[in-house]
Order: sequence, then structure tokens, then C-alpha cells
Amino acid sequence: MLKQFKPSDLVVEVVNGEPYKYYPLGEHVVMAPGVCGGRPTFKYTRLEVEIVLVDLKAGYSIDDVIVDFQRSNLTKEAVQEAIDLAQEAFLTSSKSALPAAV
Repeated sequence: MLKQFKPSDLVVEVVNGEPYKYYPLGEHVVMAPGVCGGRPTFKYTRLEVEIVLVDLKAGYSIDDVIVDFQRSNLTKEAVQEAIDLAQEAFLTSSKSALPAAV
């Protein structure tokens, strides 16, 4: 389950003279209203985290993914953060799916 944000969590930066609004999921992964339907992307890109995770699941290495998306200036740290966030989301959702102990 993704974090529930408050309006005050919205970060606004000026990038290339334009306002860039996002909710940070980490240092490199954000949810930006109006960018890719608000789905998680890598900061300052329109590259969806899901696309990178699908490539990793298909057997591509982190280095392969970075080369494939080099125009997005993707870094190993950003990909690792995406993996960590996905793992955290999985663990959180699987714990909440268990029935409460009696």
C-alpha cells in the first residue's frame, strides 16, 4: 500500500523555468500529479518505475536497464531505491492481507 499524502507533502520546484510538483516516495522516486497519471516515476523524468521493474523481472541487470534508459539519466541508486520501495510495498501489503491473530 502506498503512503497516503497530505496536500502539505507536495513539493514544488522550478525545473527549466517550469513548476514541477511531486510527492516524494524517496530521493529518486516520486509521484507527480499530471505526469504518467500520477504513477510512480523517476524524479525529473516521465520514466515509470513499473517499466524498470518489469525489465528487471525479465532478467535484465541494473546496468542493462541504465543503458536502455540512458536518456533519462537513470542511476544505479535510483533503480535500487525503486527495488527497495517495491519490496517495502510488497511486505506491507502482504502483512495487511493476513487475518488478525485471535
